[in-house]
Amino acid sequence: PILFRFDAEKAHHFTLNSLRSIEKLGLLPKVDSHTRPTELMGLQLPNPVGLAAGLDKNGECIDAFAALGFGFIEIGTVTPKPQPGNPQPRLFRLPADRAIVNRMGFNNDGSAAVAERLARRADREHADVLLGINIGKTKAVRVEDAVEDHRLSTRRLARFADYLVVNVSSPNTPGLRDLQAVEPLRPILAGVRDEAADATGREVPILVKIAPDLADDDIAAVAGLVGELGLAGVVATNTTITRDGLRTDAREVEALGAGGLSGPVLRTRAVEVLRLLRTELDRDRTVISVGGVDSAADVEHRLSLGADLVQAYTAFVYEGPQWPGRVLADLAAGERS
Repeated sequence: PILFRFDAEKAHHFTLNSLRSIEKLGLLPKVDSHTRPTELMGLQLPNPVGLAAGLDKNGECIDAFAALGFGFIEIGTVTPKPQPGNPQPRLFRLPADRAIVNRMGFNNDGSAAVAERLARRADREHADVLLGINIGKTKAVRVEDAVEDHRLSTRRLARFADYLVVNVSSPNTPGLRDLQAVEPLRPILAGVRDEAADATGREVPILVKIAPDLADDDIAAVAGLVGELGLAGVVATNTTITRDGLRTDAREVEALGAGGLSGPVLRTRAVEVLRLLRTELDRDRTVISVGGVDSAADVEHRLSLGADLVQAYTAFVYEGPQWPGRVLADLAAGERS
């Protein structure tokens, strides 16, 4: 409640700085994250509840988030070159809907700086918590040069990643969502796959993150491409550019301007996309479901529909650092009952 009195982005940075400092001092209460051990993509993780990309863009608070109970952490989106993102203000809360609108624009330190930061935590404390790295196109790079742009970040970051996510679905980088079409997407995904193997000498699981605003036929086409290229799977979904179903006054929403919307309003479409992907993908392909996940019941529902893992972002913002621990406790209580 105190943080909500401040500008959303300032509160965001204050939270990250506080978590990082408290964790370094050893004062952050550690949650037993081994609620529901899961094996996936040849990897072991303590539970299927993860932190979605966007909250820790630069990989500064991985161990702090792991201590809170998340079974896997996805950092990013990281671009090859550092970039400031879009002009502020660019992050807004819609409390009546427990929602967030953002047009951050891939603000991050760049993949070289993030790689240096990750190298310094080679002997990480929470080694059982998986690290996903979400990568995207530099805004200033032309769409036709996107393949090499993605390969550069892959070259720098793949050795630190338990899995990589190619983000072609943010609404806040001009032209980015056009890359979700199969023809421009194919060489990007193939390039990331091959570069990761060359850089690491192992098969790094590669996933692609898609938008909820894609038509069903386009989602099916992406699923087909994932199978064709032998990729690990899909992260579904990113934020939406629609404003349907909100309680907040339409004039207030319109005044906020463009950006991606996240929160419970995404739940229905995220579930629809999950169902569709599970019919289009072989069962050995991974689906990470994200969008409108607010509770242990949401987690259980997604898993029952065929999600392999579940991520959250907005619920953490509204519920605070105790949210993952409460969800894990509720999951454990449900299993006992």
